[in-house]
Order: sequence, then structure tokens, then C-alpha cells
Amino acid sequence: MAVIDELDSKIIDLLSKDAGQSYSEIARALNQNESTIRKRVIALRGKGVIKKFSCVVDHLKLGYNTIAIVGLDVDPSLLLDVAQKLADMSETKSVATSTGDHMLMAEVWAKDGRDLSQTLSRMGAITGVKRLCPAILLEKIKE
Repeated sequence: MAVIDELDSKIIDLLSKDAGQSYSEIARALNQNESTIRKRVIALRGKGVIKKFSCVVDHLKLGYNTIAIVGLDVDPSLLLDVAQKLADMSETKSVATSTGDHMLMAEVWAKDGRDLSQTLSRMGAITGVKRLCPAILLEKIKE
């Protein structure tokens, strides 16, 4: 486990809220030098604490009006193969193994109900998939 101090924690908090901030903006917010922030971020990346920077998009503005969380029950011997095939699909935005009701969980973005049905059909056709349990999200409260 990587050891981080209070400044590292504050940098991570700011980047978690907006990864597009410049080192200078973070430095001003934390009353630090830009070079200190840059070195800290590079070190955090080197330690694997910060795995990547990403952008969160508004799915509605991209035309994805239907978002579903899909639980999948699969043949245990094919769990990782199925997970990889799901991850390779452009419609899946996240895929995770899980405990509880389903072995795999996937977030799927679709243009509409018909598009979702087609994606679910493709998912169900993957060798090893036994059952799909989709739940359509009505509104994301927090991302």
C-alpha cells in the first residue's frame, strides 16, 4: 500500500473533482508551488495511486438516452472470458466481477430501448452467459 500524506490527499481530492485542472490551479488552491504539485502528481502516478486521468461526459448530449446496469450469471469456468468479451463491447462503459446476486455487472449505454435490446441480445449470445438481469437507470444522482 502506498503511503500518502495530507498534501497528496488534497491533490487527489482536487483531481477527483476535476482532472482537467492545471498544476498551477491546484498549486493556487493549496497555497503551494506549481513544481511541488507537478512532482507530487508524477510521484502518485509512479506509485500507481493515480491510475489514469479521465473525463466524464453527459451521455444525454451524446445521444445515449438509455443507461442500464446489467447483472450477468455465467458459467464459472468462463467468468473471465465473458468479462473480457463484455469489456471489448463499445456499449459497455464498465464491467466488474461481483459477489451477491450476479457474478458480473456491466454498465451499458444505448441510444434507446431498441438499441439496448440489441445489445442485450449480443451479450446473451456470448458463450457462458446463462442469464441477464438488466435494470434501467432513471437518473444518476452522483458520478
